[in-house]
Amino acid sequence: MKLLIVEDDRSLSRSINDSLKMEGHICEVALTFSDALQKAGINKYDCIILDIGLPDGNGLDLIREMKSNRINGGILILSAKSSLDDKLTGLKIGADDYLTKPFHFAELSARINSICRRNNFLGMNEIVFNEIRINTDDNQVYVNDKLLVLTKKEYDLLLFFMANRNRIITKESIVEHLWGDNVILTDSFDFVYTHVKNLRKKIVKAEGGNYIKCIYGFGYKFIDS
Repeated sequence: MKLLIVEDDRSLSRSINDSLKMEGHICEVALTFSDALQKAGINKYDCIILDIGLPDGNGLDLIREMKSNRINGGILILSAKSSLDDKLTGLKIGADDYLTKPFHFAELSARINSICRRNNFLGMNEIVFNEIRINTDDNQVYVNDKLLVLTKKEYDLLLFFMANRNRIITKESIVEHLWGDNVILTDSFDFVYTHVKNLRKKIVKAEGGNYIKCIYGFGYKFIDS
Protein backbone atom coordinates (compact mmCIF):
# COMPACT_ATOMS: atom_id res chain seq x y z
CA MET A 1 0.00 0.00 0.00
CA LYS A 2 1.00 3.59 -0.54
CA LEU A 3 0.77 5.69 2.62
CA LEU A 4 1.24 9.35 3.56
CA ILE A 5 2.41 10.08 7.10
CA VAL A 6 1.46 13.61 8.20
CA GLU A 7 3.24 14.20 11.49
CA ASP A 8 5.37 17.20 12.51
CA ASP A 9 7.24 15.30 15.25
CA ARG A 10 10.28 14.21 13.26
CA SER A 11 11.20 11.41 15.62
CA LEU A 12 7.68 9.93 15.59
CA SER A 13 7.23 10.36 11.83
CA ARG A 14 10.57 8.61 11.28
CA SER A 15 9.56 5.74 13.57
CA ILE A 16 6.20 5.31 11.84
CA ASN A 17 7.86 5.50 8.45
CA ASP A 18 10.49 2.87 9.33
CA SER A 19 7.93 0.54 10.91
CA LEU A 20 5.52 0.64 7.96
CA LYS A 21 8.30 0.32 5.40
CA MET A 22 9.46 -2.85 7.15
CA GLU A 23 6.01 -4.27 6.38
CA GLY A 24 6.53 -3.55 2.69
CA HIS A 25 4.49 -0.35 2.37
CA ILE A 26 5.47 2.62 0.22
CA CYS A 27 5.61 5.60 2.57
CA GLU A 28 5.98 9.35 2.19
CA VAL A 29 6.21 11.90 4.99
CA ALA A 30 4.81 15.41 5.29
CA LEU A 31 5.84 17.54 8.27
CA THR A 32 3.49 20.46 7.59
CA PHE A 33 -0.09 21.17 6.55
CA SER A 34 0.98 22.79 3.28
CA ASP A 35 3.27 19.91 2.33
CA ALA A 36 0.55 17.37 3.15
CA LEU A 37 -2.05 19.25 1.09
CA GLN A 38 0.30 19.42 -1.88
CA LYS A 39 1.20 15.73 -1.71
CA ALA A 40 -2.44 14.64 -1.28
CA GLY A 41 -3.45 16.75 -4.26
CA ILE A 42 -0.82 15.27 -6.57
CA ASN A 43 -0.53 11.64 -5.46
CA LYS A 44 -3.00 8.88 -4.70
CA TYR A 45 -2.64 7.21 -1.30
CA ASP A 46 -4.38 4.16 0.11
CA CYS A 47 -4.33 5.76 3.54
CA ILE A 48 -3.19 9.01 5.15
CA ILE A 49 -1.99 8.84 8.76
CA LEU A 50 -2.83 12.33 9.95
CA ASP A 51 -1.77 14.21 13.07
CA ILE A 52 -4.32 16.92 13.88
CA GLY A 53 -1.92 19.43 15.41
CA LEU A 54 0.37 20.75 12.66
CA PRO A 55 2.61 23.86 12.87
CA ASP A 56 0.92 25.69 10.00
CA GLY A 57 -2.64 24.39 10.13
CA ASN A 58 -5.16 21.99 11.57
CA GLY A 59 -5.40 18.41 10.34
CA LEU A 60 -9.19 18.66 10.38
CA ASP A 61 -8.98 21.39 7.75
CA LEU A 62 -6.86 19.06 5.64
CA ILE A 63 -9.67 16.50 5.75
CA ARG A 64 -12.15 19.17 4.69
CA GLU A 65 -9.90 20.23 1.80
CA MET A 66 -9.53 16.63 0.65
CA LYS A 67 -13.26 15.98 0.73
CA SER A 68 -14.15 19.25 -1.02
CA ASN A 69 -11.65 18.43 -3.78
CA ARG A 70 -12.82 14.81 -3.95
CA ILE A 71 -9.41 13.44 -3.04
CA ASN A 72 -9.95 9.77 -2.24
CA GLY A 73 -8.08 7.59 0.21
CA GLY A 74 -8.48 6.39 3.77
CA ILE A 75 -7.73 8.71 6.68
CA LEU A 76 -6.50 7.62 10.10
CA ILE A 77 -6.31 10.41 12.67
CA LEU A 78 -3.53 10.44 15.27
CA SER A 79 -4.63 12.41 18.31
CA ALA A 80 -3.78 13.21 21.90
CA LYS A 81 -5.77 11.66 24.73
CA SER A 82 -7.54 14.92 25.55
CA SER A 83 -8.86 15.66 22.04
CA LEU A 84 -12.14 13.73 22.03
CA ASP A 85 -13.98 16.56 20.29
CA ASP A 86 -11.39 16.60 17.50
CA LYS A 87 -11.73 12.83 17.05
CA LEU A 88 -15.50 13.03 16.76
CA THR A 89 -15.32 16.00 14.40
CA GLY A 90 -12.78 14.16 12.26
CA LEU A 91 -15.05 11.13 11.94
CA LYS A 92 -18.03 13.33 11.08
CA ILE A 93 -16.22 15.15 8.27
CA GLY A 94 -14.77 12.05 6.63
CA ALA A 95 -11.97 10.36 8.60
CA ASP A 96 -12.20 6.56 8.74
CA ASP A 97 -10.73 5.94 12.18
CA TYR A 98 -8.56 7.44 14.91
CA LEU A 99 -5.74 6.25 17.13
CA THR A 100 -4.75 7.86 20.41
CA LYS A 101 -1.12 8.63 21.19
CA PRO A 102 0.92 6.85 22.43
CA PHE A 103 0.12 3.71 20.44
CA HIS A 104 1.64 0.37 19.52
CA PHE A 105 2.85 0.05 15.93
CA ALA A 106 1.07 -3.30 15.64
CA GLU A 107 -2.26 -1.56 16.31
CA LEU A 108 -1.40 1.21 13.84
CA SER A 109 -0.73 -1.41 11.17
CA ALA A 110 -3.96 -3.24 11.97
CA ARG A 111 -6.01 -0.03 11.76
CA ILE A 112 -4.47 0.89 8.40
CA ASN A 113 -5.16 -2.58 6.98
CA SER A 114 -8.74 -2.43 8.25
CA ILE A 115 -9.34 0.96 6.61
CA CYS A 116 -7.98 -0.24 3.28
CA ARG A 117 -10.11 -3.41 3.41
CA ARG A 118 -13.23 -1.34 4.07
CA ASN A 119 -12.48 1.12 1.29
CA ASN A 120 -11.41 -1.41 -1.33
CA PHE A 121 -13.05 -4.72 -0.40
CA LEU A 122 -16.10 -3.86 1.74
CA GLY A 123 -14.23 -4.78 4.91
CA MET A 124 -13.71 -8.42 3.98
CA ASN A 125 -10.69 -10.31 5.33
CA GLU A 126 -11.08 -12.79 2.50
CA ILE A 127 -11.43 -11.66 -1.10
CA VAL A 128 -12.92 -14.18 -3.51
CA PHE A 129 -12.96 -13.77 -7.27
CA ASN A 130 -14.00 -16.86 -9.21
CA GLU A 131 -11.32 -19.47 -8.43
CA ILE A 132 -8.96 -16.93 -6.80
CA ARG A 133 -9.09 -16.45 -3.03
CA ILE A 134 -6.98 -13.95 -1.08
CA ASN A 135 -6.66 -13.99 2.70
CA THR A 136 -5.55 -10.48 3.65
CA ASP A 137 -4.81 -11.44 7.26
CA ASP A 138 -1.92 -13.74 6.35
CA ASN A 139 -1.31 -12.44 2.79
CA GLN A 140 -1.94 -15.85 1.23
CA VAL A 141 -3.37 -16.39 -2.25
CA TYR A 142 -5.13 -19.55 -3.38
CA VAL A 143 -6.16 -20.60 -6.87
CA ASN A 144 -8.56 -23.55 -6.99
CA ASP A 145 -7.84 -23.98 -3.25
CA LYS A 146 -4.13 -24.48 -3.89
CA LEU A 147 -1.61 -22.07 -2.39
CA LEU A 148 -0.09 -19.74 -4.95
CA VAL A 149 3.47 -18.70 -4.13
CA LEU A 150 3.90 -15.02 -4.98
CA THR A 151 6.56 -12.44 -4.32
CA LYS A 152 5.60 -9.40 -2.23
CA LYS A 153 5.31 -7.22 -5.35
CA GLU A 154 3.21 -9.85 -7.17
CA TYR A 155 0.86 -10.06 -4.17
CA ASP A 156 0.52 -6.26 -3.99
CA LEU A 157 -0.01 -6.12 -7.75
CA LEU A 158 -2.80 -8.70 -7.57
CA LEU A 159 -4.52 -6.74 -4.79
CA PHE A 160 -4.20 -3.56 -6.86
CA PHE A 161 -5.78 -5.29 -9.86
CA MET A 162 -8.56 -6.73 -7.67
CA ALA A 163 -9.37 -3.29 -6.24
CA ASN A 164 -9.58 -1.87 -9.77
CA ARG A 165 -11.35 -4.62 -11.68
CA ASN A 166 -12.52 -3.68 -15.17
CA ARG A 167 -10.62 -0.39 -15.04
CA ILE A 168 -7.68 0.46 -17.26
CA ILE A 169 -4.60 0.83 -15.05
CA THR A 170 -1.61 2.63 -16.53
CA LYS A 171 1.94 1.46 -16.00
CA GLU A 172 2.62 4.78 -14.30
CA SER A 173 -0.11 4.19 -11.71
CA ILE A 174 1.21 0.70 -11.01
CA VAL A 175 4.71 2.08 -10.48
CA GLU A 176 3.45 4.89 -8.24
CA HIS A 177 1.35 2.48 -6.17
CA LEU A 178 3.93 -0.28 -5.75
CA TRP A 179 7.27 1.52 -5.90
CA GLY A 180 6.63 5.16 -5.06
CA ASP A 181 7.00 8.40 -6.99
CA ASN A 182 10.77 8.41 -7.45
CA VAL A 183 10.69 5.41 -9.77
CA ILE A 184 8.47 7.33 -12.19
CA LEU A 185 11.59 9.26 -13.20
CA THR A 186 12.97 6.17 -14.93
CA ASP A 187 12.93 5.97 -18.72
CA SER A 188 11.63 2.41 -18.91
CA PHE A 189 8.79 0.51 -17.30
CA ASP A 190 9.94 -2.89 -18.55
CA PHE A 191 10.09 -4.14 -14.96
CA VAL A 192 6.30 -3.62 -14.69
CA TYR A 193 5.78 -5.88 -17.70
CA THR A 194 7.96 -8.53 -16.05
CA HIS A 195 5.96 -8.50 -12.81
CA VAL A 196 2.63 -8.57 -14.66
CA LYS A 197 3.82 -11.41 -16.90
CA ASN A 198 5.03 -13.47 -13.93
CA LEU A 199 1.79 -12.93 -12.00
CA ARG A 200 -0.34 -13.89 -15.01
CA LYS A 201 1.80 -16.96 -15.67
CA LYS A 202 1.49 -18.21 -12.09
CA ILE A 203 -2.30 -17.80 -12.04
CA VAL A 204 -2.75 -19.54 -15.40
CA LYS A 205 -0.34 -22.34 -14.42
CA ALA A 206 -2.54 -23.00 -11.38
CA GLU A 207 -5.47 -23.39 -13.82
CA GLY A 208 -6.83 -19.96 -13.12
CA GLY A 209 -8.29 -17.64 -15.72
CA ASN A 210 -6.23 -15.30 -17.87
CA TYR A 211 -7.79 -12.18 -16.38
CA ILE A 212 -4.95 -9.69 -16.86
CA LYS A 213 -5.21 -8.12 -20.29
CA CYS A 214 -2.80 -5.71 -21.93
CA ILE A 215 -4.52 -2.61 -23.33
CA TYR A 216 -2.11 -1.45 -25.99
CA GLY A 217 -0.94 2.12 -25.52
CA PHE A 218 -2.67 2.47 -22.14
CA GLY A 219 -1.75 -0.23 -19.65
CA TYR A 220 -3.59 -3.22 -18.21
CA LYS A 221 -7.07 -4.29 -17.21
CA PHE A 222 -8.14 -7.06 -14.83
CA ILE A 223 -11.37 -8.32 -16.39
CA ASP A 224 -14.20 -10.41 -14.98
CA SER A 225 -14.33 -12.87 -17.85
